[in-house]
Amino acid sequence: MNLTDIEFPIRKEMNDFKLKLKSSISSDNSIIDTVVNYILKRKGKQLRPILVFLSSGLNGKISESTYRAAILIEILHTATLIHDDVVDDSNYRRGFFSINALWKSKYSVLVGDYLLSRGLELSVENNDFKFLGVLSNAVKKMSEGEITQLKKSKSLDIDEKTYFKIIQEKTASLFSSCCVMGAISSNSNKKNISLMKEFGLLLGQAFQIRDDMFGYLSYDTGKPSLNDFKQAKITLPLIYSLSKVNKTKKSEIIKYLKNYKSIDKIIDFVKEQGGIDYSQHLMNNLTEKAHSILEKFPKSDYKKSLVNLLNYTISRNI
Repeated sequence: MNLTDIEFPIRKEMNDFKLKLKSSISSDNSIIDTVVNYILKRKGKQLRPILVFLSSGLNGKISESTYRAAILIEILHTATLIHDDVVDDSNYRRGFFSINALWKSKYSVLVGDYLLSRGLELSVENNDFKFLGVLSNAVKKMSEGEITQLKKSKSLDIDEKTYFKIIQEKTASLFSSCCVMGAISSNSNKKNISLMKEFGLLLGQAFQIRDDMFGYLSYDTGKPSLNDFKQAKITLPLIYSLSKVNKTKKSEIIKYLKNYKSIDKIIDFVKEQGGIDYSQHLMNNLTEKAHSILEKFPKSDYKKSLVNLLNYTISRNI
C-alpha cells in the first residue's frame, strides 16, 4: 500500500489543494517567496492535508471549508518544522538541506513566523473561528511537548508515561486536529467529531512510534535519526530497553548516548533488550484501537483509505 492508492478518493482535491496552498503563502517579499518556493518543491508526503480531506469525506461532503482547513494545517505544520530545525540545529529535512542550513536561524524563525501569521490571517478572513480554536490548542500542546522534551533530554530522564505525554502533545495533537477540522468542515455532529479526535490521537502516536523505530532499523530513511541521537532524544525503544537493565548498565548506555559516535552500541543494546519488538507491540495496539473507531462509520472509499493509511503508518520505511 502506498500514498498514491490512499489518495485515490481525493486525488482531484489534493491537486487543487497544492495550487491553493501555493497561492495562500506566496509573498511580495523576495526572500520569503524564495524560501516558500523551496519548501513547496520539497513538500514531503503531505499526510496531514490527506487526513483532513479523508476525514471530511468520511463525515459528509468535502467543501471549500475543507480546503481552508487543509491549508491551515499544512501552513502550521510547515512553520513548526522550520522552528523545530532551529531548535534542534538540524541541517537536513526530508533528505534535503533544511531552511536553517541554507538561510540560517534568523531567517528561519522569521519565515516560520510569517507562515504562522498567514495562517491566522486566513482564518480571520474567512471567519473560520472554529478552526482557529482547534489550531490554537494544537500549537499550545506542541509547544508544551517540545519544551518538556528539551527539559527531559538534558537530564536523560524520560519514563514511558512522560514519553507518551510528549508525543501526544508534540505529534498526535496535530494529527487529531486534522481529523477534527476535516469533520467540522463537513458539518459533522459532536459525537463523530469526538470520535475523529480520538482516532487522530491514536494515529499520531502510532506514527511517532514508527518514527522512533527508524533510528534502530536504518540510517537511510531520510529521517533525522542520527540527529535524534545527537540531541539525546530518548525514544520508546530505548526507554523500554533501559527499564530492563540495572543502574550500572543504564549509566553505560546513557554515556554512549551522550557520545553519538557510539550509536552502533546503543542500537545493538536496544535490539538485544527487545526494545523494537516492544515498540511494535504498542504501535499495533494503538492501530487496532484506531481501526475500531473507523468501524463505527459506514463503508465508503474514504473509510477504506483511512484504514489503508493506518496500515501504511505502521509499515512505512520513510
